[in-house]
Amino acid sequence: MADEIRYEVAGAVAWLTINRPEARNAMSAAVREGLAAGLSRFSESNDARVLVITGAGDQAFCAGADLKEMAGTRLKVPPAEYLPQVGAVAKPVIAAVNGVAYAGGFLLAQSCDLCIAADTARFAISEVKVGRGAPWAAPLPWLIPPRVAMQLLLTGDPISAQRAHEIGLVNEVVPAAELKAAAQAMAERIAANAPLSVLAAKRTVSLVAELPLSAARQAADDIWEPVYLSADAQEGPAAFREKRPPVWLGR
Repeated sequence: MADEIRYEVAGAVAWLTINRPEARNAMSAAVREGLAAGLSRFSESNDARVLVITGAGDQAFCAGADLKEMAGTRLKVPPAEYLPQVGAVAKPVIAAVNGVAYAGGFLLAQSCDLCIAADTARFAISEVKVGRGAPWAAPLPWLIPPRVAMQLLLTGDPISAQRAHEIGLVNEVVPAAELKAAAQAMAERIAANAPLSVLAAKRTVSLVAELPLSAARQAADDIWEPVYLSADAQEGPAAFREKRPPVWLGR
């Protein structure tokens, strides 16, 4: 894994940190490769159940692509594999946004399942200010009101963490000094739940964005049937009856 990325594990929670604070954690080629490697490592781990993505320092989560590097390579249309595919990860991923999340940094936060932001964080889709594209914003009107998405895309202007919370882009806003603890606490609450139920819940949320309602209901039934038939589905009620913590097997 690239030096620009740190991968650490705390209990059942993995942390993936972009470690270029001197460059506002911009996505260089090394960062992109490191993120992809970190996502693969997390996906393959039997111990880490939740991933938190953040940036080093207190100024930037990720300021987007490394424009100096981009100018040197004269990049035109980015290939499909240009950015790491956070949305393809089966297990839950949380963005802990510690500073600016602009352009590709906005995309990174948008792609995570949950987002906790420091009160000093700011968000912007700034591509229009540098003549670049944001095709990745296509799902954004599913996350936030379409007119707000339109404003973000057309103006390129940043919004505060509080405004991002108001429009539904961010789940929680916390004091900057409490961000890591808040993200770890949320991740631990998720990791403590039945793993099959967590994975099914993540898949369920996006169904209506992809399918008509009747088809989404059928797909949800298909997703959840193996959960109902699992050993964990019997363990949960048994643990409740016996007044003890459940012991999840993940099967």
